[in-house]
Amino acid sequence: MTPVNNAARSGPDHQIVKQAIGWALRVRNNRANVRLQAQCTQWREAHHDHELAWQRVQALQQELSSQLSAIPGAHVALENSTQGLGRRQALKLLSGVLLVGSAAWVSRDLTGWQRWTSDLATTTGERRSIQLPDGTRLQLNTDSAVDLDFTPQQRLISLLRGEILVTCGASSSAPLLVKTRHGLLEGIDGRFAVRQDSACTQLSVVSGNVAIHSPRQASGLSTQVHAGETYLVRQTRAVLAPPVEMDIGAWADGLIVTRDMRLGDFLAEVGRYRHGYLGCSADIADLRLSGVFRLEDTDKLLAILAQTLPVQVRYRTRWWVSLERAA
Repeated sequence: MTPVNNAARSGPDHQIVKQAIGWALRVRNNRANVRLQAQCTQWREAHHDHELAWQRVQALQQELSSQLSAIPGAHVALENSTQGLGRRQALKLLSGVLLVGSAAWVSRDLTGWQRWTSDLATTTGERRSIQLPDGTRLQLNTDSAVDLDFTPQQRLISLLRGEILVTCGASSSAPLLVKTRHGLLEGIDGRFAVRQDSACTQLSVVSGNVAIHSPRQASGLSTQVHAGETYLVRQTRAVLAPPVEMDIGAWADGLIVTRDMRLGDFLAEVGRYRHGYLGCSADIADLRLSGVFRLEDTDKLLAILAQTLPVQVRYRTRWWVSLERAA
């Protein structure tokens, strides 16, 4: 499965975006104010969501500016529209223009919304375990969200985002179903992991059997997945995945267990458990590593990499970390 970029996955909430817009407008109107510049920098560095919101607002300003440039007289009209208004009114007008675009941009990522509205959810770096009414054990990995619908007629887990590990409970007349955007999974017995991203759903069966029902698969047909198998599920079909380079479900014990895994892929995986950007230079991305790594402290994990591989860790900020070839 294509690793999910953590920086793209996480999104600032609406209030933080409004704060970023406020800072952007104040800085733009007071470029010579060194103290204000320092205060803005301090706000940006206080939390990774602040910096992310700031960068998105800056990019949106550039996009808006380029679009206005394509319309003859647009910049003049916008400037004229703010003349005669008080400072607060002008700021409200300009922030309104930016907020519409920023809100649309941020709405591409539903992390915050799903976290508030889902039945169960985890934040970045958090894991959670719960026993469902039928005895099924449900474990949520980092940045995940699910809805639950358990009735005498149905046992349904809707995976909204992220990754779960399911250990089937006592037998019931109602099937245990896991719904993702790419298909419906029917757990017959045993233990299985489900991971969803925008491209596909990855199903890995640890023990027992799971049936895959793809939306566009011929009616009545399903794909049977057995212990030790991993399938990639898309809306049109399910295909057997190549051998995975990590132990499935090791995250439930707070571990990443790798076997000859690319460093670039490994960092993408670790990045799911921490805020901000984590990556490496292209010349070391294909280095291979095997081992057992603890997720409780990802900074310590990165330090271990620097001791075992010819790499060095560079912290540009708390939220921007990159690995480069050691000098």
